[in-house]
Amino acid sequence: MSARKFILTVAVIVASAVLVMAQGQTPVVKHVPIRATDATSGQDMFKSYCAVCHGENGKGNGPAAAALKVPPTDLTTLAQKNGGKYPALHVSSVVRGEAELPAHGNKDMPVWGPLFLRLSQGHEAEVQQRIANLNQYVESIQGK
Repeated sequence: MSARKFILTVAVIVASAVLVMAQGQTPVVKHVPIRATDATSGQDMFKSYCAVCHGENGKGNGPAAAALKVPPTDLTTLAQKNGGKYPALHVSSVVRGEAELPAHGNKDMPVWGPLFLRLSQGHEAEVQQRIANLNQYVESIQGK
């Protein structure tokens, strides 16, 4: 699958999930197609799962951003907005879908925890590895 086709597919999935949530329904996570990536590469996971909304550079300017009712967060400013300290625990809880996000309304952002669990065939240790490596990558793109 070409990169452009993949981005468009993910954009459609994200837009569909947003639409379903806006209608007050709970999306069926187990039917969301997700491409397997190496659990050890936070950068690969970011490009595959996050860049469609947050952009390749993490600044919230991905190809699907314009379709969202609330613009995606600029992930490069998380530490700056948190007194210079990267909020690793908060980012982990957001990725898992456990954090309340007023800026996202009712969790418009896909909940990656269950999707990562499905990818890892139920191995929670691999889910934790994925989230930790994704989190480390987002920390690495923080502005100075």
